[in-house]
Amino acid sequence: MMAASVLRKPAVAGRFYPDQPETLNRDLEGYLKPAIALRAKAEDALGCVAPHAGYMYSGHVAGAVYHKLPPRSSYIILCPNHYARGAPLATMSNGAWQTPLGEVPIDRALAKALLKACSLLADDPVAHSQEHSLEVQLPFLQHVVKEFSFVPVSVGVGGYPALELLGHCVAEVARAASKPVMIIASSDMNHYEPDKITRIKDRKAIDKILALDPSGLFEVVHREAISMCGYGPTVAMLTAAKDLGAKQAELVKYATSGDISGDRETVVGYAGVVVV
Repeated sequence: MMAASVLRKPAVAGRFYPDQPETLNRDLEGYLKPAIALRAKAEDALGCVAPHAGYMYSGHVAGAVYHKLPPRSSYIILCPNHYARGAPLATMSNGAWQTPLGEVPIDRALAKALLKACSLLADDPVAHSQEHSLEVQLPFLQHVVKEFSFVPVSVGVGGYPALELLGHCVAEVARAASKPVMIIASSDMNHYEPDKITRIKDRKAIDKILALDPSGLFEVVHREAISMCGYGPTVAMLTAAKDLGAKQAELVKYATSGDISGDRETVVGYAGVVVV
């Protein structure tokens, strides 16, 4: 018997981003417009890192990333599990996610293939029910790409072998797909330290991302106590991108929350990276 279709309703609309379509589209255009004047598309992009804070803080960094990416009809979006809900590694294999801009369907075939390839992955909507870090990516894609499907993957494991396995499996199903698949890692960078310290710590992590070094990223995050919440998704994305032939990465934009709030004592860092 076919499982009932699941509609995942927005959990953070009206808090992390506007819940009115007109306002949301206007804000998205504002975050994307500065990037349009500065950067050409990375037509061969395989993946990226994009932040997931409230749009007022990190929307300008996310906008620079999403302008840089070429449109794809399918995405695998990897996000951290901030609230430790549901399975440690979790996807959803049917249904759709709703935002104020409409519904985005899950790519059922791609999700089923990933479940089959990765023995650690569970089909568990609970892990995604309240998580903001993936949800905030969808309006950018809806505004820029319009029609697409995606596979949500919540990453609540911290061990390197599991993250590496996930990355290899993502690459396997992306390679076998009948259409190009973009891999998005949702992550903010260092949290709640002074701006000067955060920038130093973040640079150490960013250097590993730019070197396409997933094990180096894992090691430096732990050695330097860098509170990068999405290091797991980023390790998996880098692993997958390397399997798919990635050659280089570009830091598209970096900022901290202090650039917006003016508070330099307790900030969060945001990095936008595109992998080609």
